[in-house]
Amino acid sequence: MNLTYLYRTIRFMVVLIATILLFVSIFYLSKVTYPFIIGFLIAFLMNPLVNFLQFTCKLPRAFAVIVSILLILSVFAGLLSLLIAEIVAGTAYLGEVVPKHIDIIIRYIEDLFAGQIIPLYNKISQTFDNLETGQQDTIMSNINKVGEQVGNVMGDFLQSIFLNIPIILSWFPNAASVLIFSLLATFFISKDWVRLSLKFGKFFPSKWLISGKTVFFELKKALFGFLKAQLTLVSITTVIILIGLLILRVDYAITIALLTGIVDIIPYLGTGLIFVPWIIYEIITGQIVLAIGLSVLYTIVLVQRQIMEPKILSSNIGLDPLATLISLFVGFKLFGFIGLIIGPVSLVIITTLHRVNVFHDIWRFIKGESEIPK
Repeated sequence: MNLTYLYRTIRFMVVLIATILLFVSIFYLSKVTYPFIIGFLIAFLMNPLVNFLQFTCKLPRAFAVIVSILLILSVFAGLLSLLIAEIVAGTAYLGEVVPKHIDIIIRYIEDLFAGQIIPLYNKISQTFDNLETGQQDTIMSNINKVGEQVGNVMGDFLQSIFLNIPIILSWFPNAASVLIFSLLATFFISKDWVRLSLKFGKFFPSKWLISGKTVFFELKKALFGFLKAQLTLVSITTVIILIGLLILRVDYAITIALLTGIVDIIPYLGTGLIFVPWIIYEIITGQIVLAIGLSVLYTIVLVQRQIMEPKILSSNIGLDPLATLISLFVGFKLFGFIGLIIGPVSLVIITTLHRVNVFHDIWRFIKGESEIPK
């Protein structure tokens, strides 16, 4: 065998194994160190505020970190309190209205059974009685199989719910411990940000650090761009729904618009979780004008979401709209809801690595044209 191809194969295997080991190590380490990863992300996001308090307001670094954490927690708690107060007022209203709506739906179902289902059942029974014994046995056997399958599915569903109750209950103390460790990690990481950055830089070659800084800043831009894009999309949806509900003179339009805007984050389903049952109910109760108005509003929200999402994401993250759309779809198919974040972020990482010639350097190393940087 040609020694050149042998060396290239060995170098390729080295790169492949190193990459696999890197991803496996990150995966398993993240499962036991995620509170500190959360702390690092919080420290990274609030670092501009800490720097402002330290250098502009002349506060000690540790005190600036404490003030930043308290300020962020206060703003978050205030916004959460306002949101909860609005939702409580809306749910109190729904608590009065929903039982009446349920009674209407029950009466509609009763009328449907009395007027449509029961006569249809009688016709089917007469047809069934006229069949031969073998045909009747086959039909009953198929019905029993379907019933068993439905029963098994329902049983498995209920069993999974009861089995997950202890897991859900055990999540609360775990969440409290994660919150405490994350806040402590945020404080210490942010307080020693400069020292840790310098110490971290000593472990890697200078060329890696230059490429790493470029990737880091690109990812920082993409992260803030993605959050900004999602906030923009949710805000647009909320404003459109609020305006539409005010035009339709719907009670508690602000609460409904906020809830629908939040639900809009869910892929594929989104606002349909609110609008589709609502439209069906208005049709059942004879409110055809309101049902048409809600249908038009729902259509407008759907169209603007499909048109604006790739464009806003691409403009904020700096990616091609088609590539962004593909990354969203592939990410959702592979990882579910979290894939809507993983997909674009992965695309940003790949694009950034290509932009700083990382793939080019790896290919040169495989071909033997360069050595590992020192």
